[in-house]
Formats: sequence, structure tokens, C-alpha cells
Amino acid sequence: MTAASRRLERITVTTDFHSAIEGAAPMLAHLGQVRATSLVADCGDFFEGSGYYRLGGGTIERSLLAGLYDVLAPGNHGWPHHFEPDLYRLTVCANAVDDASGQSLFHRVRIFTVCGRRVAVTAVIGPDAFDGIPARQRRGHRVTDPVRALREVLLAHHHEADAWVLLSHSGFENDLALAAECPFLDVIFAGHCHSDHYAPEPVGDTLVVKGGELGAGYALAEPVGAGWAAHTCTFPTTYAAWPTHLAPIARQVAALGEKLSAPLGLTAEFYRHTVPDRHQLLAEVAARLRCGLGADAVILYDTTLRPHPVGMVLTFGDLLAIEPFGNQLTHVPVPDAHRYDPAGLVAFLTERVGPLVTAPDPLPAGLVSVLTTDFLAENFLGGRTHQAGFSLGQAVRHVLAGMPTSEGRHPR
Repeated sequence: MTAASRRLERITVTTDFHSAIEGAAPMLAHLGQVRATSLVADCGDFFEGSGYYRLGGGTIERSLLAGLYDVLAPGNHGWPHHFEPDLYRLTVCANAVDDASGQSLFHRVRIFTVCGRRVAVTAVIGPDAFDGIPARQRRGHRVTDPVRALREVLLAHHHEADAWVLLSHSGFENDLALAAECPFLDVIFAGHCHSDHYAPEPVGDTLVVKGGELGAGYALAEPVGAGWAAHTCTFPTTYAAWPTHLAPIARQVAALGEKLSAPLGLTAEFYRHTVPDRHQLLAEVAARLRCGLGADAVILYDTTLRPHPVGMVLTFGDLLAIEPFGNQLTHVPVPDAHRYDPAGLVAFLTERVGPLVTAPDPLPAGLVSVLTTDFLAENFLGGRTHQAGFSLGQAVRHVLAGMPTSEGRHPR
């Protein structure tokens, strides 16, 4: 049932789901129920973030999006999936273009009828979010200035729409600035920021609103009088059965769940029955890697890991939830500009990926190479790498459950 065949009364938007499939039943049940009268949209990062993505390769998430959603914004996580046929037809983005030709990579806008109004739905991905896409996945792509792109879309399609809605993968604070620069937008649905800022915030006549992340909630907007109203909601848990037409996907989820429940060993006492602090856990990982492998230095960053509770026994699913992105460890030369300026190197990387963990701390001057993740090496350190032969997940497993970082090799 397409949007055109339904009588739409409101817009329901999720964001930053990050493959949180284990607890997704309330979200999926609710979207299945309201879809008859709601335009259902997503602000990006539906993929990556749990063991279900690591084992399923995105097939579950793709089926959910194709089966429940009408329009999507691309995020930095799962960027390649938006070029797959089922999702490409749903994806809009005003400022992602082919690097050589300048042509749009996706449809720039789609028009829907909501309560009798012609509503133009477009999207943008912020430059910072775009830089978070692994370099090999965005090769040949670039983004243009979101404000300029939105004004160009308005000029091209102003005669087709009565209202304008933006799906933004830029961050709430950036969206407030977008609203000030683009007052023709009626509602901006925010994503990407991972902040606690959700409630609708007016900027002139524009409302900026964000739904709960990881499948916890959603944002809703509907026409009221001559304008729009918006608010946030949590998904009700009173009815949490998967929609009937998604039953085959539910069975696939159950099968993957069995694999993820496999035990890896007793959790180290220090971390047992806690949500491990990411920075503290990475500091121990970095220190052990440097000592055990003889690396000159190790650089890791907090956002490689996600908060997740662990109990007495560490499971495969726990490990993939804590390190869900499959980062490989690699040796990379330190750029000449920062070889004798370690503080500058730390500042440069912190600005791009957030808080760092280094071993030693502080880094000494004169470093020739560092051990880090393939993402950091390829995106920000020149990409001339020498693979270490094991993953960050293996190193994390060693700290949490006393397992080796690679076969026969234990950092001491």
C-alpha cells in the first residue's frame, strides 16, 4: 500500500535506529498500525549498531524499511544500502552529489498529500556526518552546502508544494541554524546528534523536533490550522507483536538471536553487572595493545564502542553490541605535519571523531607510526596502512573475558 493510496493525516518519523532489532517489536507494531494514516519517514542511521547487523548484513533492516516506510534520509551509517533498489526509490537527499558531474545522487524531493496539503519532503546530510562515512564507501561522492541546496530545491519545486518538511541527518544544533537560514521550512525532523534534545523547538515559524533513538520513540507532526504542530512520543508497549506481513523477518531475527546468545566466557569481575564505561574500557584495551604488540603508540576513540550492559557471562551478542562496527586494527604512519606535534594530532582527530584514548598519554613527539582503527587511518591519517591482523572487537573481548586478541597472541 503506497502513500498515494492512503489518506495521510500526519507524519511519523524515526531516527538513529542503529539496528536495535532485539527490542524493536513495539516500534514495528506501532508503525504497522499507524501507517494507514501516517506518512512514515526516517532521518538516517537505521543500520549498524548491533550484532543483528553484523550477522545479517543489513538484510533485516532493509526489509523493515521497505515494508514500513515511505521516505528516507541517508545517514553516515549504512550509506551504501541507500543505493540498493528497494531503498534507493525511497531515499531523498538535496545535497549529496556525484563528485565529478555534480549530479544529485538521490531524488532531491518527493511530494505527498497530507490532510489535503501538498507536502514537499526533502533531506540533507550534514558535512560532519558525511565525513563519518568510511572513505571507501563515499568515494566519488561529496556533499554541498545544505542551505544552498535547500534553497535550490525550493526554487525548483515551490509551485508544487504547500508545505516543506526536512529530514535532516545533521544534528539538532545544526538544524536550529538551518531553520534560521531556511524559514520556508515548516518542520525539520532532526537526526544524527545523539543528544537528549528532543522536544519541538520553534525557530521563527519552523519547528525542529527529534524522536527517540534506538527504536525508543518517534517524532510526529500534523497540520493544525494554517500551520503545523509537532511533538515526541515513545512507542507503546501494550501491543508489541510484529506486523503480520513481517512474520518471515521475525523468524530470521529469532534465528540470529540464538547465535548471538552464545557464551564467550565469564565476564571479568571489574566489568561484571555493569555498563562498561567506554573511555575506561578503551584505555585498558590501548594499554594492553601497546604493551603486548610493541606499538610505538595506540590511538582509539570513544565512539568506536557503544554502552551496553554485561552480566556474569559475556555473550557473542554482548560483544557485538559493545563493538558493533567491525573496526579492524591497523598500523599507520603519522603525517609529517603532526610527527613532532602530538598535541596538534590529538586536537585534529578529536575535532573529527570526539574524545580520544591514547597510549601513552600524552603522546610523545617524534612518533613514526601508531596503531589505530582502519576507519581513523583511512579517513583522517592518509590511508597508508599495514593491517595488524585482528579486530578491535577481539581486543575488547580479551579485556572483558580474558580472551586473546589474535590466535596464540595475548597482550600482557
